[in-house]
Amino acid sequence: MAELLQTTLCYLERDGQYLMLHRVKKQKDVNKDKWIGVGGKFEPGEDALACALREVREETGLTMLAPEYRGIVDFYAPPWPAERMHLFTCRQFTGTLRECAEGDLEWVDTRRVETLPIWAGDKIFLRLLQQGAPFFRLELTYAGDTLTRAVLDGRALPLG
Repeated sequence: MAELLQTTLCYLERDGQYLMLHRVKKQKDVNKDKWIGVGGKFEPGEDALACALREVREETGLTMLAPEYRGIVDFYAPPWPAERMHLFTCRQFTGTLRECAEGDLEWVDTRRVETLPIWAGDKIFLRLLQQGAPFFRLELTYAGDTLTRAVLDGRALPLG
C-alpha cells in the first residue's frame, strides 16, 4: 500500500463557535467551495502537533496554546491519494485573526456548521467532537463527493 499523506485539521473554538475556512480562493482544490477547519500537510520532520501549530499560525495568525488531539481520520477517495488526518480542537489561543490565502475565515456557531456545504464524513467527526467523544479512529471512503463507507473504531457506521 502506498504511504498515506499526513495532514492535520484543527477546529478553534470560542463562545460556542468554530473558526471555519470557506475554501474559495484556489482553483484546483479538492475542498473547493466547502467549509472546513484549518490545517494542512506535514512538512519534513514534523509530527502531528508541530504541523497543527504551524498550519494554524500560517493560515489564521493565531497561536494555539492548548490544542487537544482528538482523533485520526483516514480518507480514501480515488483518484486522490489516501490521507491520514490528525484532528485537533483548541479553546485557548492568542494573536489577531488575519486573512487566509486559501479561503475566507469565519466564526460559525457550532450548531450551524452542519448546515454549511461540508463533506458528509465531516458531519460524523464534528458530531463526535461535539459529544466529547474519547480519542477515535475514523475511516471514510468516498466515490467523488459521495460518502460510501464510514468505519468508527473498527465498526461500520450506517450511512444516510
